[in-house]
Amino acid sequence: MKLTMLGTGNAHVTEYYNTCFVIEDKGQYFMVDGGGGSTILRQLKYAGYNWMDMRHIFVTHKHVDHLMGIIWMVRMICQFMNEGTYKGEAYIYSHKEILDLIRDFAGKLLRPKETRFIDDRLHLVEVHDGETMNIIGHDISFFDIQSTKAKQYGFCMDPESGRKLTCCGDEPYSDCEKKYAENSEWMLHEAFCLYSERDIFKPYEKHHSTVKDACELAEKLNVRNLLLYHSEDKNGNNRKKLYIEEGSQYYHGNLYVPDDLETLEL
Repeated sequence: MKLTMLGTGNAHVTEYYNTCFVIEDKGQYFMVDGGGGSTILRQLKYAGYNWMDMRHIFVTHKHVDHLMGIIWMVRMICQFMNEGTYKGEAYIYSHKEILDLIRDFAGKLLRPKETRFIDDRLHLVEVHDGETMNIIGHDISFFDIQSTKAKQYGFCMDPESGRKLTCCGDEPYSDCEKKYAENSEWMLHEAFCLYSERDIFKPYEKHHSTVKDACELAEKLNVRNLLLYHSEDKNGNNRKKLYIEEGSQYYHGNLYVPDDLETLEL
């Protein structure tokens, strides 16, 4: 199983794409979020994927830098279904607010001959807090992160195994996530900026974390591998080096700060 970061940046980046990724296992794909636009199609291409293979897509929340790329995926799926070149079915998982938005966008932006496939072959699947579904051969538990901004869900893959992967969304960890995140083999957590640069980027005003915060959390939760994403892009090519230097002071597991299109073996 492997994870490919299609994008690693926050909403304001211009040097990276917005945070979204694909988990791949045995030729099946679980795509999480879509970034902010049609660039999702380019990122999938550059990562070596065929967008048509993204049959299982999870959307965490409604912010533009996560949702709008999904609208492009819906457009492509429905258009190619209508043309007869997209075989089989596809699934988009999220909470009700997101699914309603997708239906609304599609109804206003796409043609009826395309939207007719929604809820027929393009299934919009509502998930609930604490619900577990088997997707691409893995049990995935979805949970409400109790965001104070927009309703947002994270997920835990293989929660009953000793190798669980937990995605905390793009906001700081909340205690409600403990049963999922604690003792994770992999934890994916946002890090808006370095703690040493908090006065520049003001992460706390935006309800985000620093590298130090995320790493102290991972240490406390006994996480074996920590992946940081959803960051600023002003440090450019030095981001990986600087984040690992700061984070390693507070976390003693394996720390990863991937670039766009970087792949990790899970």
